[in-house]
Amino acid sequence: MTLPHAFRLVTPIDEDAPRRAARLRELDLREEPDPEFDEFARELAQSLDAPFAMVNLIGPERQYFAGLYPSSLDRGVDPAADPFRTMACDHGYCMYVVTRGHAMALNEVMDYHLFAGNPVVDEIGIRAYLGAPLIDQAGTLGTICVVDTEPHDWGAQGVAFIKARAAELVERIHQRANLRNGHGYPPGAAS
Repeated sequence: MTLPHAFRLVTPIDEDAPRRAARLRELDLREEPDPEFDEFARELAQSLDAPFAMVNLIGPERQYFAGLYPSSLDRGVDPAADPFRTMACDHGYCMYVVTRGHAMALNEVMDYHLFAGNPVVDEIGIRAYLGAPLIDQAGTLGTICVVDTEPHDWGAQGVAFIKARAAELVERIHQRANLRNGHGYPPGAAS
């Protein structure tokens, strides 16, 4: 049962959105499909035995899945026009991970009234979520996550795994940015 919109709890306020948007620009992370992130999402889903995974860049007005599994191409959809690449900030659970700055595991979203009324429960059928923030020296950039349409016991190993993979992806993001800007340090860091 989904609660009417008026009775749902409010999504956390994201006071870091303007700073995050500037940092994403600095790292040249855009709201566009990224084949490397799609591959990362595929590996994440397969490693955690989940049907869906995302690399989520969170902006002031919406979430953008720069990495998505199954990818647009897997589903035979033009990546630039894929409606599953975007989501409102009040949909899903990544906003909670971003504002808290910590990984979050929901083995069964229906066990938590705060999360059971989220639109993704009825619109997509989400029943389990595991996500971790992408954090660099400037703050949280976004998240990586896996979701399932069935309850899923992620366990302590699953949480540790997704946290480690988030740290790995942040390192990859810095390496890509360094190659583009020609410096030996992450953009925005003191030289």
